[in-house]
Amino acid sequence: MKRFAWAAAAAVLSASLPLVAQTAPEAQNVTFIHAGTLLAKPGESPRGPSTIIIRGDKIAELRDGYAEAEPGARVVDLKDRFVMPGLIDMHVHLWGIGGDPVADRMTDLNRDDVDDMLYAIANARVTLEAGFTTVRDLGGDARGMRALRQGVETGVIAGPTAVNAGNAISVSGGHADSTNGVAGIYAEALHQHNTNTCDGPDDCRRAVREQVALGAQVIKYMSTGGVLSNVSGGLGRAMTDEEMKAIVDTAHGLGRRVATHSHAAAGTKAAIRAGVDTIDHGTFLDDEAIALLKEHGTWLVPTMIAPVTAVEQARAGVLPPAVLPKAEEAAAVAFASHSKAIAAGVKIAFGTDTGVSKHGENAREFALLVKAGLSPADALKAATVNAAEALGRNSIGVIEVGKDADIIAVAGSPLDDVTRMETVDFVMRHGVIHKADGKRQAFPES
Repeated sequence: MKRFAWAAAAAVLSASLPLVAQTAPEAQNVTFIHAGTLLAKPGESPRGPSTIIIRGDKIAELRDGYAEAEPGARVVDLKDRFVMPGLIDMHVHLWGIGGDPVADRMTDLNRDDVDDMLYAIANARVTLEAGFTTVRDLGGDARGMRALRQGVETGVIAGPTAVNAGNAISVSGGHADSTNGVAGIYAEALHQHNTNTCDGPDDCRRAVREQVALGAQVIKYMSTGGVLSNVSGGLGRAMTDEEMKAIVDTAHGLGRRVATHSHAAAGTKAAIRAGVDTIDHGTFLDDEAIALLKEHGTWLVPTMIAPVTAVEQARAGVLPPAVLPKAEEAAAVAFASHSKAIAAGVKIAFGTDTGVSKHGENAREFALLVKAGLSPADALKAATVNAAEALGRNSIGVIEVGKDADIIAVAGSPLDDVTRMETVDFVMRHGVIHKADGKRQAFPES
């Protein structure tokens, strides 16, 4: 029934909104982009006037200067723009309302999966238009996010490439246990449908397999408590070594990388030792945790905007009372932890936890990363080259021959002022232009 409902939702959108198409764009279109400044590989020096030649959805050629277009080719004039690869956000939550806790709580009991799918489609498009051509979605309805991902891949809807985790795996009472703080009758109903909670290593192996069966391309689990859980008890370690190891080994055996939500240093250190691929948040990092991150080559995804947003919302009274002390605790130490990790040379990949903050405002993270010690060049690298490596996708993150034609442009150099990334005015994903001159383009292209 739920799959039918999502299909019905997509059908309604196709009849009423311009973001939906019934057929994928043609694959053999040729585009010549004339770029005034081209940062083909973040972390390296930008090039001067250049031409990017795109055939279908791939980059076919790079030339110095402004090459004359071949007959029938489309020409995109970005001579006054800074052109670079599409951005990658390693931690988003597209499913549901996102960024508006009042609306989320007010509609929680009369909103179902169809409603959340409609919100997710809208969230996906504004995320794409902000320049994020790829995202790693780390928590949303497993079947729904699979459908959204496939909708983007087949050209039915406009959005970023999504690498989705399905529901995050949690111990009972942990951060992703949906029964937390819920009245008994509702908790019993929710518990009957939960596939993501587990207790003990064998049960945690089962939970990983359940999420993979439901379409998860990456696995996320909760090493520690969480700020937004409607339960008191802090942000400490939640899982045993055996549970973490079972999750990581099972996921890796099934060809999935693993992200973990982790605040407390004890949870972070245990997760690194278990072989996790990314530490997301890393709020309380001590010297040993930082040393382990470096020793194991584990990626840190700081999500610096998340605690800032959470404490603002909690103090405004729009989150449950249990959240405020946790939000204040996290916000008080996160910046210092991330600054220390950056200074130590820990590998950083860009991520925001958007869905806590508003969709489409992901690029606000850049300024926070720079404030914490990254250079603007390294902040851009974190959202492209680094994120692509952490994600395990070698077709994105750079503008090179044979790579996906995921390209964005901004006015002025973000190497001088990284806040320029907050106003992306050209977006191409897989050769399709979704934003030009700061304006939404028709989808599919006419």
